[in-house]
Amino acid sequence: MRSIEVIPTNTCPPDFEELARRSSAFASFAPHIQLDVSDGKFSPVISWPYQSGQWDELITKQLPLSERVLYEAHLMIEEPQETGELLIGAGARRIMGHIEAFTGTDSARGALEAWRKRGAEAGLAILFHTPLEKIEKAVSECDVVLMMSIATIGKQGASYEPGILERIKTLRNDHPELLIAIDGGVSLENIADLARAGASRFGVGSAISKAEDPKAAYQALKVAAENALQ
Repeated sequence: MRSIEVIPTNTCPPDFEELARRSSAFASFAPHIQLDVSDGKFSPVISWPYQSGQWDELITKQLPLSERVLYEAHLMIEEPQETGELLIGAGARRIMGHIEAFTGTDSARGALEAWRKRGAEAGLAILFHTPLEKIEKAVSECDVVLMMSIATIGKQGASYEPGILERIKTLRNDHPELLIAIDGGVSLENIADLARAGASRFGVGSAISKAEDPKAAYQALKVAAENALQ
């Protein structure tokens, strides 16, 4: 059975203090945290460390609780290679940059190689409306592909796109051994279908962070995905 990971999403925190607060809450029950980073260009939201005066924090500080939490960074930014390398230095152990942010396959491969050399798992993300062909030439060099299951990125609350199921199945059929991650609109209502389609990792925002009991919501999502594979 494929190993299931449900990963609470620290969605575009505005500053380091908020990043720390949310991460501390998630770390009380989850071994993984997804950190969304947005530069206000590739994605409309401006998050840490792209707001004024924050870049030095990325260089000088470690991600909160990174000694015991596996951070993965979803880079919704232009020119992701350098930021990815700095985040690895700050404690991130997975980096995923968007295929649409690179000038071509060669630059995407270069970033994947650079991140992996720094000791991190390296992968590419793809927007919901981007044809899968865009990522095809780089898939073999990805530890993971993160598929967006919402049409608009950068903030929680965007509508889940049911068409993601066929996209997952296509990618799974073309690359049976590929680790597929999903981000956007994941909930108790759809996580089983996503798992059966071929996804193994699930970045979850509102369904955990806005739940009355986030820990219970996290556990229910994990059980639902695991049961779907029985």
